[in-house]
Amino acid sequence: MNETEYEVIIIGGSYSGLSAAMALGRSLRKTLVIDSGKPCNEQTPHSHNFLTQDGKSPKEIAESARKQVSEYETIHFYNGKAVDAKKTETGFEVTTEKEEKFHSKKLIIATGIVDEIPNIKGFKESWGISLIHCPYCHGYEYKGKKTAIIANGDKAVHISSLVKNLTEDVTLITREEANLTDEQREKLKRNNIQIIETEISGLKHHNGIVESIVFTDGTEIKFEAVYGAFPFHQHSEIPQNLGCEFTEFGHIKTDQFQKTNVPGVFVCGDNSSMMRSVSNAVMTGNVAGAMVNMELVTDCF
Repeated sequence: MNETEYEVIIIGGSYSGLSAAMALGRSLRKTLVIDSGKPCNEQTPHSHNFLTQDGKSPKEIAESARKQVSEYETIHFYNGKAVDAKKTETGFEVTTEKEEKFHSKKLIIATGIVDEIPNIKGFKESWGISLIHCPYCHGYEYKGKKTAIIANGDKAVHISSLVKNLTEDVTLITREEANLTDEQREKLKRNNIQIIETEISGLKHHNGIVESIVFTDGTEIKFEAVYGAFPFHQHSEIPQNLGCEFTEFGHIKTDQFQKTNVPGVFVCGDNSSMMRSVSNAVMTGNVAGAMVNMELVTDCF
């Protein structure tokens, strides 16, 4: 094989991609990891709920992971963005932003998702710091704090039930008329969760640490933490271009072994799971790497 020919190409070099690469490196598979260096959690100061890594920064974990994976001589890295991939007679052809082309027998897509943060003053600056998405990842650090939840419908009730376990002071902000059943409203009332249906005009913060939320009617309420349930889209169009199927929520469909409906294509990490944690990304990446190796073994043994 020459410098453009690999057994496996992994698109995305964060936690799930690197985990897949380690499994393949330990199986002596010539693998190329293509990474653009744009992780969705780059603004998050600390990662939690990951055994042995609790409290470390996402960047620290990723740098350590890449250093460890680099020790495997069959793993190669390309710093850049993959913009297209297509099936070939022997596998796949991946094209980068610089129009360089690489070929492989199997493809692992670990490109993650992009959160669609509302264009409201203070939101982007606070996202991942004190405007957070996951009680399991960050909730412990804000236990007992005066907390707001920005969500609506079933998602709002789900997050409220989790956050209520961490603090007694919870306010639900739907930003519009609440899409809740009478039963859901009663459940929130029973748990002393106030509902505010007014749109937000801004979030006041200091270096990403929330201080208060300002509403369009001029009201301002102090909060110490805010959870946000926002839409997302896939970080890469490559899975769709290849013909991968998606769930009703927008994740890539896989079987229990991270295999998609497209032969030879596996996915891992946030792009295919509602469990948005570093530990889950590492787990699904490990499974994808092992299963790709198994397919390569089966193809030639």
